[in-house]
Amino acid sequence: MSRRRFYATPEDIDGSVISLSADETHHLTRVLRLKPGADVFAFDGHGAEYSCTFLAVQNDRAQLEVKGVLNDQVESPVRVTLAQAVAKGEKFDFIVQKATELGVDFIVPLLTEHTDVKFNAEDAYKKLERWRRISLEALKQSGRRRLVGITAPLALGDFLDPNKPDSQKLPIATAPTLGTVLVFSELGGLPITEALAQASDKSAATILIGPEGGWGAGELELICERGCRLVTLGPRVLRTETAAIVAVTLVQHALGDLSRAAS
Repeated sequence: MSRRRFYATPEDIDGSVISLSADETHHLTRVLRLKPGADVFAFDGHGAEYSCTFLAVQNDRAQLEVKGVLNDQVESPVRVTLAQAVAKGEKFDFIVQKATELGVDFIVPLLTEHTDVKFNAEDAYKKLERWRRISLEALKQSGRRRLVGITAPLALGDFLDPNKPDSQKLPIATAPTLGTVLVFSELGGLPITEALAQASDKSAATILIGPEGGWGAGELELICERGCRLVTLGPRVLRTETAAIVAVTLVQHALGDLSRAAS
């Protein structure tokens, strides 16, 4: 049977007692219909997870008693950022879900020249909240313990050049470590094995995936000016959501833990 896992912020953990949020309490008591005495698990979004016993509900919040700390390694040793052109419909939801399962640390939705999706401020906020909920559910399912940082949609130029005067800068507290920047292009480039072999920093990698229409000429010029490596995924043209999953998988296999035996 899979673990029944719940998210609790560090502020909700007081010694040996964990208080779940209203949403998590609803899931525990109304969806799963667990009773006091049930064995459950809680993770704090920063890498820690605890085996617990469900005690009771107080003030509409489920109270858990910590029994132990889990010490197995579930997070990848390489910090991966996926900067992905926003896709139509539910494609981006799928990308967020699968990238979370594969161990990505940070997701930056990109607005590019050929991005066929438009946002106003309200739409962007609703999308961001939806993506974060999808990512949290994927964390629970996959056994991960560290929350994935997801930004509001950002222009490619602002992501690659955050120091320019009119840039919509990423918050310092949540900005990713870029490391080796790999830009995947249908126009060709280095094989990924060669690009990674040349990388001086193998502790962090940033993957850039363009829209269905590909990168614009001006975007490719900017990418090359920033010294990013153009990388190919082979002779076939992949859909943007396929390219994202393939690219993350290859990076995690080469630098991360997809080829590591389970602990």
